[in-house]
Parts: sequence; structure tokens; C-alpha cells
Amino acid sequence: MSVRRIDQDHTRFRQIVRGKIKQNLRRFVSAGELIGKQGQKYVSIPLPQISLPKFRYGDNKKGGVGQGEGEEGQPVPGQGDGQGQAGEDAGKHVLEVDVSLEDLAKILGEELELPSIEPRGKKNIRAGAGRFTGIARSGPLSLRHFKRTFREALKRQIASGTYDPERPIIVPIRDDLRFRALQTRQVPQAAAAVIYMMDVSGSMGREQKEIVRIEAFWIDTWLRHQYKNLEVVYIVHDAVAHLVDQHTFFHLRESGGTKISSAYELCLQLMRDKYPAAEWNVYPFHFSDGDNWSSRDTERCVDLLRSSLLPACNQFCYGQVKSAYGSGQFKKDLDAAFRGEEKVVTSDIPDRDGILQSIKAFLGKGR
Repeated sequence: MSVRRIDQDHTRFRQIVRGKIKQNLRRFVSAGELIGKQGQKYVSIPLPQISLPKFRYGDNKKGGVGQGEGEEGQPVPGQGDGQGQAGEDAGKHVLEVDVSLEDLAKILGEELELPSIEPRGKKNIRAGAGRFTGIARSGPLSLRHFKRTFREALKRQIASGTYDPERPIIVPIRDDLRFRALQTRQVPQAAAAVIYMMDVSGSMGREQKEIVRIEAFWIDTWLRHQYKNLEVVYIVHDAVAHLVDQHTFFHLRESGGTKISSAYELCLQLMRDKYPAAEWNVYPFHFSDGDNWSSRDTERCVDLLRSSLLPACNQFCYGQVKSAYGSGQFKKDLDAAFRGEEKVVTSDIPDRDGILQSIKAFLGKGR
């Protein structure tokens, strides 16, 4: 009975935590508090509005000692020698609660009303079929197959001439033992690849990169909720594109010019070599402040998207982060070139408060 009460209390506590997260989701997203406390499966969330239950003791009006030398009511030596004035208000304590990335994705989906994604490509992955239909020569005794073991022992005794029909005693030895085994087979399973591209030229400052980092965390969280097999790739570009790791992606800063087509060409090469559309659901995300070195290169980007990238991906997303040095022209060019194209989604991200709206624009179509 007590165990059941504990489970009920724990469930109620998790519901309270869930409600607080939903209530303050916009603040958590804009502040980026969750990213610094991210683990492999859980995120530690600071919730100052929730306090753990604790005992409260009454004030002891009478000073004195409880045992040892001294008379009843006599003050303890040195008592009251502290410096400063005592306060009467309680201190502010922040309770950190571990929330799974799965729960966090559900909260994000409910808050932004995101539809579930319908995967298209399927990759063959070897997985357990879920039934012990095979036979093996080794295994735990709990999986011993009695009939097969008996049959092997009988065959051995008949072949060796030790079987007596008048006294049909069958004694299996170690070589006779047979065990049930789990059969595995190729199971088609939806797999997704996220390709992040970002302009790292001089006009993209630290704040712009932090906005991209926060938005990428939430996009990953949602897509991992939709796909069991997710791979993430990072491409940076100024005038030339490079494949980099996650840390370099969010911290590298260059001072060169900007040639966006270099990133799209590298993205297309990755999709052809590693992530074919027949097996993978591919999501390219490009973040920039909207500057490109020439209108001719913008035309090249539009041509790459229309002829090669869009037919091979689920959806192409472009997020334009506002910068004091960026013109913002590239988004206008994409919107003009792909008006009415459902596979192309563009978003303005003026500041951190615009992250949630951008995520909703990118993931709200359920592609």
C-alpha cells in the first residue's frame, strides 16, 4: 500500500514539473538554460517555483545548553557574537529536475501543436524479431528446448548402441543440449539525417550563433522523438564550405566573404553519397544573416535547390538570423523563387524570442 502511495505521489510531482515546464517554456528556450545541462537522455531543468517538502522547527525562545556543564537557562558561551543583522526572509532555492528528452519533445509538440511526421524512406536495420523461433547449442537453462534435447540424446544412444528398448532410459549429456534462440532479421525502419549549414563569415556574431545553437537543440529533440535512428551533420561556410564537428560548428568564426552555393553543393554531395532518399528522410537546415556575395550565386543556390536538393529531401528550411551587418536579402530571394513550394520553409529569427515561432514554422507541416 505504501509503495502505491509513493508511486502516486511521484506521478503527481512529475505532472507538476511538466506543467511548470510548459508554463515557462518560452523563457527556457530564450534563455538557453537547458543546453548547458543536457545529458545523453536527460536534461536538468532549474525550477525555482517548486520546493521540496521539509520539516520546519519551531523557535526556541529560551537559550541554553542541553547537556554538559552549565545551569538550566544559561546562555551558551560565544552565542550572539556574529557580525551583521539577521534577516527574516527565506532564501531562494532552485530545484533542478531531470526531464527525459522524450518528455521534453512531447511538451514542445503540445505547446506548438506540432503534427507527427510521416516518414518516407526506410533503411534496413537488423533488429530482434521478438520471438524465440531458432535453435542454438548454447544458452541459459531457462531456454532449454526439452524435445530437441531429448531427441538428440535418443539419436546419440541409438547410434552408439547403448539404447535398450526394454529399459528406455534417456540421459542427455552436454552435447545433447539444445536451446531456444532469438531470431533476427532485417526490419525496415525509418531513419533521418539532419544537415545543418551555417554562415560563419564575420557578420555572424556570437549572439547569432547562440540563437542557432538553441534552435538546433530543440529541432534535434523533436526529430529524435519522431525517429529512432537520427544522424546529424554540420557544415560551415564563408566563401568555401567545410564539414565540421558540433563544437566547431557553433564556435568557429571567420572573416571571409559569403558564398552560400558552396554549402549547398557539399550538402548535395553528402545526400548522394551517404543519405539516399530511398533510405533516409533528409532535413537540410541553413542559417545565415541573409548576405550572399552576388546575385549570380543566389541564382546558383536556387537552381541547386530546384533541380537536386528538393527532390531528394523531406523539407528544406532556411532560418535568417537578424544581424547588424546582414542585409537579409537572401530570404527575400528564396521567398520569391519558391512561392507556393511546400518543401521550402523560410523563417525570420529577429532575436531569441523568435526561436519558438521559427521552430513552429519549420516543423509545423509534419513533413
